[in-house]
Amino acid sequence: MNHFKCIILAYIFLAISNSVLAQQISVKGVVTVGGVPKENINIKVVGLNKLVKTNQFGYYAFEYLSPGDYEIVFSAIGFFTKRQKILINDTLQTLDVELEQLASNLNDVVITGVNRATALRKSPVPIAVLTKKVMDQNVNTNLIEEIVKGVPGVSAVTTGPNVSKPFIRGLGYNRVLTLYDGLRQEGQQWGDEHGIEVDEYGISRAEVVKGPASLTYGSDALAGVINMIPYTPNFEEGKLKGDFTSNYQSNNGMVGSSLGLAYIQKDWKFTFRSTGKTAHNYYNPVDGYVFGTAFREYNFSASARVDKKWGYSKTAITYYDNLMEIPDGSRDSLSRRFTRQVLDVGDDIKNRPIVMKSDLTSYSINPLHQHIQHYRFYNTSQLKFGNSDLNILIGGQQSVRREFNHPTIPSQAGLYVVLNTFNYDLKYNLPDFEGIESTLGLNGMFQGNRSKDATDFPIPDYDLFDIGAFYFAKKSFGKIDVSGGIRVDRRNINWNNFYVGTNAQTGFGKQVNSSFTNAELQFPSFNKNYYGLSGSLGLTYNISEKLLIKANIARGYRAPNITEIGSNGLDPGAHIVYLGNRTFKPEFNLQEDIGIIAYLKDAEISLEVFNNSIQNYIYQSRLTDENGNPVVIVPGNLTYQYQQSKARLYGAELSVNLHPTKLKWLSFNNSLAYVVGLNKNEELLKERGIEAKYLPFIPPMQVRSEIKFTAQKKIGSFDKPYIKFDALFVANQNRFYALDNTESFTAGYGLFNTGLGSGIKSKSGKAIMDIFIQCDNIFNKAYQSNLNRLKYFEYYAATPDGRSGIYNMGRNISFKVIVPI
Repeated sequence: MNHFKCIILAYIFLAISNSVLAQQISVKGVVTVGGVPKENINIKVVGLNKLVKTNQFGYYAFEYLSPGDYEIVFSAIGFFTKRQKILINDTLQTLDVELEQLASNLNDVVITGVNRATALRKSPVPIAVLTKKVMDQNVNTNLIEEIVKGVPGVSAVTTGPNVSKPFIRGLGYNRVLTLYDGLRQEGQQWGDEHGIEVDEYGISRAEVVKGPASLTYGSDALAGVINMIPYTPNFEEGKLKGDFTSNYQSNNGMVGSSLGLAYIQKDWKFTFRSTGKTAHNYYNPVDGYVFGTAFREYNFSASARVDKKWGYSKTAITYYDNLMEIPDGSRDSLSRRFTRQVLDVGDDIKNRPIVMKSDLTSYSINPLHQHIQHYRFYNTSQLKFGNSDLNILIGGQQSVRREFNHPTIPSQAGLYVVLNTFNYDLKYNLPDFEGIESTLGLNGMFQGNRSKDATDFPIPDYDLFDIGAFYFAKKSFGKIDVSGGIRVDRRNINWNNFYVGTNAQTGFGKQVNSSFTNAELQFPSFNKNYYGLSGSLGLTYNISEKLLIKANIARGYRAPNITEIGSNGLDPGAHIVYLGNRTFKPEFNLQEDIGIIAYLKDAEISLEVFNNSIQNYIYQSRLTDENGNPVVIVPGNLTYQYQQSKARLYGAELSVNLHPTKLKWLSFNNSLAYVVGLNKNEELLKERGIEAKYLPFIPPMQVRSEIKFTAQKKIGSFDKPYIKFDALFVANQNRFYALDNTESFTAGYGLFNTGLGSGIKSKSGKAIMDIFIQCDNIFNKAYQSNLNRLKYFEYYAATPDGRSGIYNMGRNISFKVIVPI
């Protein structure tokens, strides 16, 4: 009887189960954008733990839903979120949705300074994005100058047209971490006259992080990060595509050519690029042609990437080779014409021969020059594990730097150093938990620097080991996006006793061992560990889709670099004797950022203010004796000693970009950048007062304005041609580090520029080429930038024309053509 009851109950249960399952139904559909199916759109059923993504055909499906009323949310970065209510009954439901793309660049996806790809609007950290289109229109002689034109708050210390070291909000050198495709750049950045080793024609995008909140990269990102991202092909397989770029600039006769190719075959993507640039000395109306500023540069890069269901892997190699002359600013005292060094022993700066006019416009490289080579080989991979992924980046770099400064023996390098670096970077994106996206990471580097056959030794041979770990997380609470994290770092730097003697045959210095007769211990042995704790916390309040407020507070850390703690000698290319301090402590800063951004119908407006307090700030100061006279250790070269004190920087950036919807052909972009740097060394301020009040190398207030007219359709063969007019207004810099004449007052100036460009297409609509023409400094204005190192290349207390130092470039007309292949 009991057995019979069990059978009856089983049948009843089965019947009820079948009835319930009969009520389970599915919802399916296709998501499109502009009529085209869209992949990776997030679809969520409100109130249920159900989330799916569209496939490559835009298709999605929910299975086993019970009848009832539901709200389904469709969302993705760069698109307006769409909510759709639906009544589900006992039949199969179809729900197709069309999403609208957001026009604002606030919805650009960024990867720098965040734990994973993130919409720009969701990051509380100030981040700016520069596209290839904008960089092409900002025609310049190097990539950093293009970024300076396009991103408020970024400036550059320059040594002629080929060397630009980026500064962010008044902080530069090793405080700005430069990345190539996510790999940190390691190439003797301590040198004043040493720029980045990147092919500007191969960069498709630049992302700039302002401030120390970039925890994923570790030490040296105190001021921020600039990530230069190379081109990744994205077109149909089985095709070979590319471009040929040609560039000419009138001022220094620069000629540049670059060939890039890309090929896709099934899961594989291949790229290749080769570039060459050459230029003679640049010209300005005060100095004429500036002797010692010619250069010749070559670049090569190649990559292979494979994409699979398990993730992807990319392997790349780059080679950079730059021959760059070394200006020293020596001149005839009366005519102010440049002179050249022809002697080593017995050289008298005031009696050097005048440079011939034909040499000033020659493309031949002066025997006194630098030769910079940089090799880079790396692999970046992603391994997917369901709802998590592991990102691995490993890379090797070698930087070879030679500076030839001996006219009597041109083949003898004054400086010859080889820097080898191995970088490692692991990031694990954990599965989302309660809406929290989080990442654990570990990264660092092994580094060794060795001097070769040289005569000058500004830094010792050293070894460096760097390791850091971090945790970063972000979560959205309705209209508020919160992100932050913490990081710990350890860096060890050490070197052995480094002896220098005299070469009996040449009379120059050379590296020797301790048993060498009259050996001098130039760098006593050193071994020290530096530790740093950094972190950040920020939020973005989305008042609406078009108005948001951002706030962030971050603590940064930077270990002293090799020249700050170890230098004791002449850097021939900089014409400076550097003196370091072995007792320096790491720098720590605390920076607060607040920003408000409005994306209106006819305008984009953003205001960012910041306050940055720094402990143990390291800076250069010219060395003088007890009578206030400059200390001369090597004749014809300045002597600088590094100092350390408290510091504070504060300022703001304002952007007002107008783009009337009824006048789509018109845009009017304006920006202002303002920063003040204060030296907080109380003891020095009491002793020297206003002379020591401000920090060195702080850019003055700058205002940029650009009005641009762009046709909205083809005009004959011209596809959306544009013409633009822009101006740069720079204020006087009367807040400078005047102690011991380290810096001097810099007069303000205004520069006016214009440009035009267009795509050219055939009658069938096939792209033929893109053309860009630009004229910078239309009125040939004579000016000196406060961050131009050549401003201080002067050997006379008084000059016939009352002008001191070397001036910036005069009028420059650029022609650039990009031909697709």
